[in-house]
Amino acid sequence: MHPVDNTENDYEENCEPSPELMRLVEQEEKEIKPYREDVETINLGEEDEEKEVKIGTNMTEETREKLHTLLRKFKDVFAWLYQDMPGLDSDRVQHRLPLKPECPPIKQKLRRMKTKVFLKIKEEVEKQFNAGFLTVAKYPQWVANAVPVPKKDGKVRMCVDYRDLNRASPKDDFPLPHIDTLVDNTTTSSLFSFMDEFSGYNQIKMAPEDIEKTTFITLWGTFCYKVMSFGLKNAGATYQRAMVALFHDTMRKEIEVYVNDMIAKSGSKEEHLINLRKLFGRLRKFKLRLNPAKCTFGVKSGKLLGFIVSQKGIEVDPDKVRAILEMPHPSTEK
Repeated sequence: MHPVDNTENDYEENCEPSPELMRLVEQEEKEIKPYREDVETINLGEEDEEKEVKIGTNMTEETREKLHTLLRKFKDVFAWLYQDMPGLDSDRVQHRLPLKPECPPIKQKLRRMKTKVFLKIKEEVEKQFNAGFLTVAKYPQWVANAVPVPKKDGKVRMCVDYRDLNRASPKDDFPLPHIDTLVDNTTTSSLFSFMDEFSGYNQIKMAPEDIEKTTFITLWGTFCYKVMSFGLKNAGATYQRAMVALFHDTMRKEIEVYVNDMIAKSGSKEEHLINLRKLFGRLRKFKLRLNPAKCTFGVKSGKLLGFIVSQKGIEVDPDKVRAILEMPHPSTEK
């Protein structure tokens, strides 16, 4: 009697991503973007290369041309590939993984997954390894499993099950901004630029002595992250601390920052170009890169952290209340 291969159907219960990991993925996939406003795509590259960003169309031709020129001048602050990211200087910020002394290291065993999922994980590992994010781990004390997380576009994102490591890590209490205060601070502005960093967490390097703690296991070996990995307990706090260090003198004035989401704001088109030039100069100086696919410049309203912001004030994002608005009327007493 031949053994039955259940690889295609056999999942361990804890192979499913944790609720906290799913929350982080959903939060990262949310875009701050224009609302009910036409935008145009412009190419910042040469004729034989495609490097596109989006700008608003409700500006004068002169202002749009100045914005286009400014974006071309600072096209190096965008990243179209992992290889375009030099990463923030380690002298300014590193992610560290202190551990509680009473917590012993835990090594997870390789879990079963569908073959097609393993292959997608392999593809992502190869991409990150070639970009310099990963290195091979030898004799690690901590080992976690890669976890496939489905994305809205049908693709699979590779995350790591760091629950054991996170339980052993003390909490970093560096605060995130109050969302209501951040949104309120945009209401006096008439022009906005919405920006998102390219693979934001990966732009911060790990402290060398903590790299091995991020080890994860695959069919093709064990690897660990040389850059801050998504899903680590204090990654958001480390990122926000870095943003405050880099932009503390402009926050609450020209820009607002919520982890890897940024919004430049101003009361006039002339002021907006000045603010963007200052911001781009800071990004270039500190080697922080933006994701052109998630950036829009020079618009008059947009979606920000669940709200619609514009000079008129704050409105509720209709997408957040659509289920309530479209709820059918009761048809029976019960």
